[in-house]
Amino acid sequence: MSMKYSNVIIDHCSIKSSYVLDNCCTGAKMNSCGLLTAKKEPVPLKSIEVELEVRDHVATVVSTLLYENKEDKPLEAVFVFPLPGDAAVCHFSAKIGQTQIVAEVKEKQKAHEEYDDALSSGQQAFLLEESDQSPDIFSLSVGSLPPGESASIRLEYVTELAVQADDGLRFCLPAVLNPRYQPKGSEGGSVQVTSVPASLVPYSLSFSARVFYPRPISKVESNCSLDPLQYLNTEQTQATVKLAAGHKFDRDVELLIYYKDAHQPTAVVEAGQVSAKPGTLMADPVVMLSLYPEFPQAVMSSVVSCGEFVFLIDRSGSMDCCMDNRNQQETRIGSARDTLLLLLKSLPMGCYFNIYSFGSNYQHIFPKSVEYSEKTIEEALKKVEEMDADLGGTEILEPLKHIYSQPCVPSQPRQLFVFTDGEVGNTKEVINLVRDNSGSHRCFSFGIGEGASSALINGLAKEGGGHAQFITGTDRMQPKVMQSLRFALQPAVVDISVTWDLPKAVSVTVLSPPITAIFQGQRSLIYVQLTGQVGAAPCHREIPLWSDFSALKNSPETAEGCVTVKYSLTGHPSQNQLRFSLKPAKDTGLTVHRLGARTLIRSLEMDIENEVEQDEGVKQKVVELSVQSGVSSSFTAFIAVNKDDSEAIQGPLLRRNVPAPRMMFASYCTMSCASSDIYYGDDSCEAEAYCLEECRDEGDEGDESNKNSIDDEVEVAMPKQPRRDPLLQLVSLQKASGCWLLEPALAAALGKTSEEVENPKPSAVNKEVWATILALIWLHGFKSDVQDEWELLAMKAASWLCAQKAPCVTECVEAGNALLGCKVQKDSLGI
Repeated sequence: MSMKYSNVIIDHCSIKSSYVLDNCCTGAKMNSCGLLTAKKEPVPLKSIEVELEVRDHVATVVSTLLYENKEDKPLEAVFVFPLPGDAAVCHFSAKIGQTQIVAEVKEKQKAHEEYDDALSSGQQAFLLEESDQSPDIFSLSVGSLPPGESASIRLEYVTELAVQADDGLRFCLPAVLNPRYQPKGSEGGSVQVTSVPASLVPYSLSFSARVFYPRPISKVESNCSLDPLQYLNTEQTQATVKLAAGHKFDRDVELLIYYKDAHQPTAVVEAGQVSAKPGTLMADPVVMLSLYPEFPQAVMSSVVSCGEFVFLIDRSGSMDCCMDNRNQQETRIGSARDTLLLLLKSLPMGCYFNIYSFGSNYQHIFPKSVEYSEKTIEEALKKVEEMDADLGGTEILEPLKHIYSQPCVPSQPRQLFVFTDGEVGNTKEVINLVRDNSGSHRCFSFGIGEGASSALINGLAKEGGGHAQFITGTDRMQPKVMQSLRFALQPAVVDISVTWDLPKAVSVTVLSPPITAIFQGQRSLIYVQLTGQVGAAPCHREIPLWSDFSALKNSPETAEGCVTVKYSLTGHPSQNQLRFSLKPAKDTGLTVHRLGARTLIRSLEMDIENEVEQDEGVKQKVVELSVQSGVSSSFTAFIAVNKDDSEAIQGPLLRRNVPAPRMMFASYCTMSCASSDIYYGDDSCEAEAYCLEECRDEGDEGDESNKNSIDDEVEVAMPKQPRRDPLLQLVSLQKASGCWLLEPALAAALGKTSEEVENPKPSAVNKEVWATILALIWLHGFKSDVQDEWELLAMKAASWLCAQKAPCVTECVEAGNALLGCKVQKDSLGI
């Protein structure tokens, strides 16, 4: 079997590439071994070292990439790689021998011209730029690396850490970059990259982290093997941890950091840069506010009984990949089906719903959203069971357009749930569409598997006023999705406003876009620029401290500010307030400034993309802000040129494309037209494995006709799905009203015979009440460890029981406990 494609094509306006794969499955004996380019040329990137520093919920990441040219001619090495979509890239430098070159941020076209001019004149040059299509993909070009010479590239960025369902802070180092699907007719060029199976990445990765927090650090967990956590002081407020040796590049590196007494509202004031131009963002103090609203318990104990719930499910070929390559049985689409079952059973009576699925085209179960009933839910679940990853590519834009074209159901707030592995090339188009329709719905997004685009998943939720979740490795999809459903069932917070009370000599400029969504226990971040006599003015104390937020302690002579967030919840006005010292914090460097600049840059870029501002003035403002702050943008690039007096580099410049890791699964494999600028020596024993391990997401690589032709040539049998989990088996039997029927299937789910289940039933109780009490006892008795997955449907069952006003409930609970061998208290069942 042999596959041949065209040679590398890369331009500075869009990152494009197509590659050669020669005779990789012939089994012919080769003299070379390991990873080489298509022309049997070595890859110049040798190692990546990553150092992470976490302070509170902000991460600073420093990556050092070592390049070495072992060929006899000068090289240009091009590496396309992922970064977090919300990262603020703020430093880029190169060290050649003893010479250190620090890059400058310049307008992108000027940076390209400088880079090209330097290479043509024999100088060394380095270029770092963000993709035009997606802010989570960067391209690094190392130009004119002479034979035998090494270059050390240093890249630094800062980012906020997302709060997880269990209050952990999530940091993700994207190691996997899957090719992005580019729909036909979409705007801009495609974003394709050189990628190889994770096991064949030719460079090494070392990773270490230092964590600092005012209160004790409870633990640090990871989806990768870590060396033991080391505390650096007796208070356990400082700690360090390292990635264990031998990382295989088969997954993103994810850290979950847990603090004691975490997630308190805070304000960090950072002093301006002394050398910056007065009156600019970098010269003035910047404040980062972290707010954690607490809603009244009466509101949190109830859920809304209305809403239009629209579920959009990715059925592209890549959804047939395994959730985790250590567990070859559970696929992404299979997990999505199971999650849909829990979601549908947990919806309240009286709501409306519909289910869309998409690939190269899209389908919907109902022509429009329908009322939730036993008939509609049964029809929907039958269609869900038939869903497979068989719709080709990842064209999410068209189904979203169709959903938004449908009129909203009166008095039923629309809640959109999007499930995708996030490998699309038109990220900005999709996010813009959600933003344009943000007034009519909330969007909750779920990134499934390694390599899901953080820019897409986070962007959907941010612009849609919802919440984003990532499901990777051994994560179960169900608890994360059910947390988002709880958010969706919370009453919508409306009329959000933020007001400031500051000393008279101080004024505030808000850098963040307006807050559009607030959820219980979830952080809201606000960045503001302070101008005037900060810290010198007398303190203004007219507004009393409101008890929802604890005040920061201030010395009597220190000026302070106060921020108040007001909103309406179920028709009742509420507010949270935080006082904070205006005295600048120590040891923050310019982290807060850079995050604030990144926030403002992204907001202005979105305005340009949405044509809110037509003139070149806003683009120029982005460029100026990017240059001034040293933070990358879609209109700028980092450029460094070695202008020493050494002789010009002679000879033709060879292009070498450095491969990024690509997630490979053995579950569903065909030969793929994936971009892979690689050649495998037979000594690696993995050439044939690579050909068989490519995920069959041909739609994610080309058009449907290519996919079909390849699928016709290679038929691969899928392993049978394992027997359904007992929890899901029981949940599938629940009726839309919340009750269960006393039937043989229920007895089997409980692990009993029909006679064993029917005989203990008190005579005065009807069969549905008895069956429902048994189901609730089983859930509490045997599945308490995953209560967050079934809690909502259990609440619905308890409500149904209470409405029946059935006799002998206590007797039923006692008999049910005896039958099932449990000791569940009646009160814990909610009845």
